[in-house]
Amino acid sequence: MRSIWNGAISFGLVSIPVKLINATESHSVSFRQIHTEDGGRIRYRKVCELEDREVGQDEIGKAYEDADGSMIPITDEDLARLPVPTARTIEIVAFVPEERVDPLQMGSAYYLAASGAPAAKPYTLLREALGRSNRVAIAKFALRGRERLGMLRVVGDAIAMHGLLWPDEVRAPEVVAPDAGVTVRDQELDLADALMATLGEIDLDDLHDEYREALEEVIAAKAAGETPPQAPEAAPPGKVLDLMAALENSVRVARESRGGETSGPAEEAEVRTLPRRGASSRWTPKETGGKKSTSTTAKKTTAKKTTAKKTAAKEADGRKATEKKPVAKKPAAKKPTAKKGAAKSAQPAERSAASSTAEKATGAGRSTGGRSTGAGKSTARKTASRKRSA
Repeated sequence: MRSIWNGAISFGLVSIPVKLINATESHSVSFRQIHTEDGGRIRYRKVCELEDREVGQDEIGKAYEDADGSMIPITDEDLARLPVPTARTIEIVAFVPEERVDPLQMGSAYYLAASGAPAAKPYTLLREALGRSNRVAIAKFALRGRERLGMLRVVGDAIAMHGLLWPDEVRAPEVVAPDAGVTVRDQELDLADALMATLGEIDLDDLHDEYREALEEVIAAKAAGETPPQAPEAAPPGKVLDLMAALENSVRVARESRGGETSGPAEEAEVRTLPRRGASSRWTPKETGGKKSTSTTAKKTTAKKTTAKKTAAKEADGRKATEKKPVAKKPAAKKPTAKKGAAKSAQPAERSAASSTAEKATGAGRSTGGRSTGAGKSTARKTASRKRSA
């Protein structure tokens, strides 16, 4: 990298020879002016208005135009003999915290390179002192015919200098601030915070100049005789009538562009829907008609068996049948009105009770299709036999 200025850093009584190198470069595409009729180049020629002829660079100097229009020549020797210590020196005047420097003052950035082997030790000393103090150095220097203000800070293993505007060169922001009396609601601030959180952070190294890339594609297409790519028509900007609606839409679009990522409030809304899904799942037995009819059939069979048993028990012993009657009635009366979800879990117990009742009443009766045929015939024969013996 080519240096644009040679001098020294004045650090108290320590002098550090340095070279000033541009830290940035421009990648913008430049154009030439042409004559549209024939494509000829349009050039600016430096012409002396008194002699009406073109002059070379070696014949051009500097001058200051006075108020009356007269020119006061200023030579390079005049600038070199300026009675200021910063003509060839970057003079450090203070060390301050970096947050004290207004970013509005920052201008061009430069690298300061050690000039020669003798400058390595004092250069490293200044770099380490700046790094350990967590401060930046404020300095004055002269460049391109004027004294400037600069800020020195550590960047990696080097020292960088940012050119600063003088404080009186920064305009006050009062003229651009909106009129007073505007009130922002807490809900609007919350949505703005949500939008900021959704957009999140980004690695600055991933950013690139899309305009320059598109312009290079157009130039390459025209150079190859092809049709340049056409940009899609941009949607006309809509008027913001409702700030809340605009913020909500912005949050939604930002989340969709980030691949459907959601923040805290959306996750809470998803959690609140879980109980509703659980409540609806309780009604799933409604759809299984086979299980419902089986349960109902089992209950009817149990009721008929219980009635047959009670008839036999009444003939044998009226008092015991009276005591057992409520016990036998209770499950038969309550089971049909029980919750449909509980009917499913009660089926094994009812089937067991039905089997036990059938064995006691008939000894070998079996239930078929919801009717107890064997149990009914056996009970009728036993009742008739007992009546004859009585």
